[in-house]
Amino acid sequence: MATTKSNGIELTYATFGDPSAPPLLVIHGLGAQMTDWPSGAVEGLADQGYHVITFDNRDQGESTWFDDSGEPDVAALLFDPTIPVPYQLSDMAADAAGLLDALGLDSAHILGVSMGGMIAQQFAIDHPTRARTLTSIMSTPSHAIGPPTPEALTSLLVPVPEGRDAVIEQSVAGSRVISSPGFPFDEAGVRQRAAVHYDRGHHPVGTLRQLAAIMASPDRTSGLAGLDLPALVIHGADDPLVTLPGGEATAAAISGSELWIIEGMGHDLPAARLPDICVRQGALLARV
Repeated sequence: MATTKSNGIELTYATFGDPSAPPLLVIHGLGAQMTDWPSGAVEGLADQGYHVITFDNRDQGESTWFDDSGEPDVAALLFDPTIPVPYQLSDMAADAAGLLDALGLDSAHILGVSMGGMIAQQFAIDHPTRARTLTSIMSTPSHAIGPPTPEALTSLLVPVPEGRDAVIEQSVAGSRVISSPGFPFDEAGVRQRAAVHYDRGHHPVGTLRQLAAIMASPDRTSGLAGLDLPALVIHGADDPLVTLPGGEATAAAISGSELWIIEGMGHDLPAARLPDICVRQGALLARV
């Protein structure tokens, strides 16, 4: 892992694979750190011929936290998305672009999951010459499209407990709620990653600020319609957190995009499907 300046803040990042291979920037979701990728995900992408770059988004892990901005009023944003927030998804996309600058890269393939998919979409809209391809996984062009089920929303907004063990248990329970009903739940892997996450930088107020950024950011549908690049949209048929209409709307907005709906997949990357997801991503190289 290394740390660099990007867009006026510090981002901690890591790379995998051959540095001379085409770069693939992978962006994680709400409240996630780069250590939260399931086992074999970034390595599997590197095996497809990419130089994979992953990082902690702002307000998470070892990247810059925005605690001086205080705690956002998420409930108020439900009724008035114009309320000022510390940052929006466009700022997070600019962080990603700044990371490419710091690494001396003019462009890269861009992949994001969940909120990371939203950031990836915004990156392609704001920096169209820097996105070679776009892959949006379990995401949406607007938080209003593909809203969560009541159970998933409750698991997202449950108060965070005190203490390491309690936080880890809550993380496992929440992950189970949004997991893939058609595949085994990897409790051991989820628990191990939750422990690493807590020890690297447990920061729930940063997650709230990221959630505020999602809610305050404008709909990306029209921006996606203006893109001209190979795009892959992957979504779980049984995703309870960003329901299927989110993926369908993303694919419908991007001309010529490929939509792959995975039966039995929820809001995670099931181990049994991870190799196929990596292969599908690798196939984008042939389209550039």
